[in-house]
Amino acid sequence: MNWPEHGGQPDMMKKLLQAEEQEVLDFSANLNPMGPPEWLQGELEGQWKKLLCYPDPNYSFSTSSLAWMERIHNEEILLTNGGAEAIFLAAKYFEGKIAGIVHPAFSEYERACRHYHLQVKGITTSPLNNFRLPMNQLLEALPDWDVLFLCRPNNPTGVVIPKAEIKMLLEQGLHHQTFLVIDEAFVDFIPSETLTPLLKEYPNLILLRSLTKMYTIPGLRLGYMMAREAVINEIKSFQVPWSVNALASAIAPLLLRDKNFVAHTVSWLEEQTRKLRTFAESNDFYLSNTSVNFYLLQDNRHPEKTEALFTFLFQHGILARHTYNFIGLEGSHLRLAIRSEEENAKLLTILKKWRERV
Repeated sequence: MNWPEHGGQPDMMKKLLQAEEQEVLDFSANLNPMGPPEWLQGELEGQWKKLLCYPDPNYSFSTSSLAWMERIHNEEILLTNGGAEAIFLAAKYFEGKIAGIVHPAFSEYERACRHYHLQVKGITTSPLNNFRLPMNQLLEALPDWDVLFLCRPNNPTGVVIPKAEIKMLLEQGLHHQTFLVIDEAFVDFIPSETLTPLLKEYPNLILLRSLTKMYTIPGLRLGYMMAREAVINEIKSFQVPWSVNALASAIAPLLLRDKNFVAHTVSWLEEQTRKLRTFAESNDFYLSNTSVNFYLLQDNRHPEKTEALFTFLFQHGILARHTYNFIGLEGSHLRLAIRSEEENAKLLTILKKWRERV
C-alpha cells in the first residue's frame, strides 16, 4: 500500500482502503483536542486588515515578544513558517556536511538533510529499552558528525530524553564543533522540560519550535527557531522573504501569553494518559512511555498483527497512524493521538473488542 507520509490524512486513507463513505475519528494527527483557544477566531477576524499590507520583514513586534517570553535576546530568535521551515533552515545551515539522526524520528529531518546534500548517519533506538538513547554509541559517533538532529519529546514515541543526557551530548559536541538541533515541537505539553535555558551555556545548540500542536492551528503555519545570534543571523540570510504571513505573526505572542490554556491542557493530558496506561496494562497492550499527546501502541500478545489491528480500528471508525515510514519501526506499532475523553473511551471500547476476539 502507498501509505501517506504524515498523519492527519483521513480522506486519503479512505481512498486507499476503498471506504470513502466510512465515518472515522482521526487519531492519526497529533493535535490538541482542547484547541484552538476560544479567543483565537475573534482575534484572527479582528486582525484581518493586516492582510492589506506587507508584513514587517523582521517581524519585530512578534520577535521581541517571543524573546521576552523565552527570556532570550531578540537576536536569538527567528520566526518561521511552521516547524517544517525551521527544520529545513537548520539543514541548510549545515549544507553538504554530515548529520546524525536518532530513529525513529519525524521523517522531515532526513528529507531536509538530503535536500541540502548532507550525508546522513542513523542510529536507532529500541522499544526493548523504552527507546532510550544509546549514549555510548552516540558519544563515540559525535566527533565524526557536524550536527545531530534530535526530537524531544520524540515523535512518534512521546519519550523525553533526560536533560542530563542532552548536556552530555552538548559537552561532547563543544569539544568537536558538533551542533545539536533539537526539535521541541511538543514541549508545550510538558513546559518544565524546555531546553531554552541551555542556550546561554551552549553555543552549539539550536532549538526548533512549532505552535501547531498545542494550539491546533496546523493550517496557519507558525513556528520559530532559537540559537546564538551569529547562528540566527546566518540562517536569516537565506530565509525566504516574508515567509510568515501577517496573521500568523500577529497572534504568535498572544498564543504564548495564554498560560491558562496550556495549564488546562496539561491537566487534561495527565488524566487521560493515566486512563490509557491503566487500560493498556490490564489488557496486555504495549503503550510507549509517552509524556505528550500521542503514543505508540502494539498488541503484546500478537505484535505481528499490527496491520490487522490498524484495519480493525478503521473498520470500527478509528483512524490510527501507521509507522511504516519511521525507521526502526517499519510498521511494527501504531501511533495514536490522545483525544477527548469521550473519543478516548470509544477507542478503548474498540480495543477491548479486539482483545476479546484475538
